[in-house]
Amino acid sequence: MGDGGEWLLGCEVPLEQPWRGQTKLVKMLAGPLRECLDLLPGVPPREIPLLLNLAERDRPGRLDGLSNAFYHALIQEIGSHFHRDSQLIAGGRVGGALALKRARELLYRTAGPHDHVLVAGVDSLLTGPTLNAYLARGRLLTAENSNGFVPGEAGGALLISRPGAGQGDALLCGGLGFATETATVESEEPLRAEGLAEAIKAALAAARRDMADMDFRLTDVSGEQYGFKEAALALTRVLRRRKEEFDIWHPADCIGEVGAAALPCMLGVALFSARKSYAPGPNILCHLGNDDGQRTALVVQQSGNG
Repeated sequence: MGDGGEWLLGCEVPLEQPWRGQTKLVKMLAGPLRECLDLLPGVPPREIPLLLNLAERDRPGRLDGLSNAFYHALIQEIGSHFHRDSQLIAGGRVGGALALKRARELLYRTAGPHDHVLVAGVDSLLTGPTLNAYLARGRLLTAENSNGFVPGEAGGALLISRPGAGQGDALLCGGLGFATETATVESEEPLRAEGLAEAIKAALAAARRDMADMDFRLTDVSGEQYGFKEAALALTRVLRRRKEEFDIWHPADCIGEVGAAALPCMLGVALFSARKSYAPGPNILCHLGNDDGQRTALVVQQSGNG
């Protein structure tokens, strides 16, 4: 599976007005990025790579200009460039995990490793073309269709560092897994969740953990029956020890379907559930999927040691 990356080139692009389209996405993302940068006083953004995840290129209603032009509109809003290792990833919901994989490479590479990497995502499904496309496909939740999702929009950012970097409360990512599901949400094939189960197994193996070790699940399920059925089937394929409780959290029930911003939002929920002591436990299995069949899973641990 490719990483969907685009290397960034220099150009100057004025922001469009008023707040809509590309400008709206820039404004939504600038705030979270500034919050992350505030955690590193004295470190200029030019020293930090930004891995920016956006909607898939074939996503219905995707805005024009979500490439170099968007990146340079963003740095114009922030007021500074980021490191030349910055990269665009047009990966949708799965793109957040692809960005984490790339961040790990930048943190641990032999030649010139980085101390910190920013992973960000921004998306909106509240544009006319996107809404019309999903409405025509019977994918939106409406008074006539209970088997649909509520569209939303969001921007989020994560500061990624090596363990022990001293950033206070943190989430530790112990494993990543990727796979492909052939029975997609709009296909006619019978769903067996083989792709998601494969991604989960890979993430657990990388983290040297078992499914029964996980305390709860955090997913991008956004209301359609397909997502809940897939999560349930994958669980039966991976869980081999009985658990009395195994909660499944889906932040989309509060914020709607936010596409490429899903993973930052999910991990934000994980972090604050630890800070406020309402999480069922510290060990979390996260999983996400794109409509084209790409699947990813993460094993995450809540930690107060940074």
